[in-house]
Amino acid sequence: MLKVGIVGANGYGGAELIRLLHNHPHVTLELLVSNSTQGQYIVDQYPHLHSIVELPLEKLDAEGVSNRVDVLFFATPSGVTKEIAPSFIEKGVPCIDLSGDFRLKDGSLYEQWYQQSPADPEYLRQAVYGLPELYRERIKESTFITNPGCYPTAAILGIMPALKTEIIDINGPIIIDGKTGVSGAGRKPSQGIVFSEINENTKAYKLASHQHTPEIEQIISDIHGQNIHLSFTAHIVPMTRGILCTTYLPLKKPLTDSEAVQLYQEIYQNEPFVRVRPKGISPTTKEVYGTNYCDIGLAVDQRTNLLIVVSVIDNLVKGAAGQAIQNLNLLNNWDERTALDVIPVYP
Repeated sequence: MLKVGIVGANGYGGAELIRLLHNHPHVTLELLVSNSTQGQYIVDQYPHLHSIVELPLEKLDAEGVSNRVDVLFFATPSGVTKEIAPSFIEKGVPCIDLSGDFRLKDGSLYEQWYQQSPADPEYLRQAVYGLPELYRERIKESTFITNPGCYPTAAILGIMPALKTEIIDINGPIIIDGKTGVSGAGRKPSQGIVFSEINENTKAYKLASHQHTPEIEQIISDIHGQNIHLSFTAHIVPMTRGILCTTYLPLKKPLTDSEAVQLYQEIYQNEPFVRVRPKGISPTTKEVYGTNYCDIGLAVDQRTNLLIVVSVIDNLVKGAAGQAIQNLNLLNNWDERTALDVIPVYP
């Protein structure tokens, strides 16, 4: 059995890792780390785990941890992992980072968009971007994975087939309208996400400055082979889980709805966690709730010659913990559906 540790186990991403790894046939949870709540047990933070997972929350001990675990997940806020992961990487402990610290290869972009100093360039070079649908073979050969962000996962999976088949005009405006549930803001209380502020309310935030913008641009530019810029606007909506991205892509030439659907279905036909809906069907966030699926719907606006792509994920699963476990499975040559092959919770 592979012994697993989770740094930042008291956050929502950490809790989802615990939930999903509990039923993983090849994994045993060995260590839960939380410097802010060390000394407590995980059930003190999450009573729903009572009699299921009763591990203590411990302080991070770099030397001791590397002797206890075979792989480490980092479910920490941005700015934390870049300081602590390198010591484990140097000790040969495989690491999967759910924060944004190693996603941007250009440290100056991280400094600009995250307003923090970047990670050491050596580790930025080592980190493999953990989007299996795009970089599966690289992931298999790596021991240091930087998990994609939630918005970028939904957006890139929605754009990738159109880029690969070169049906869109990259010089035209690419516009992504993104919406997220409140859990995307994390567990730490703040005024903007308390019930009385967010209930029956929605708002756009970080206009023209969201840190996931350069991440999306970096990956779609890598797909296409030249720099691509886009406009991304994020919104928070009064639901707990979910990401919905509506992406508008200018077409090079006319395309029908049926042709668009067929193109996407062919690209994703062997992907276990991407489901392309039939013509005329648009997915909803509830239809992927609690799962590692990304569901995609397509339509062509014939008047404006735009391909409209709707992509939905659960921000805590395919957008975080589930995708991290998918990457763990790839690292170990296990079926990547292991522990993730579940039916969405509905309603």
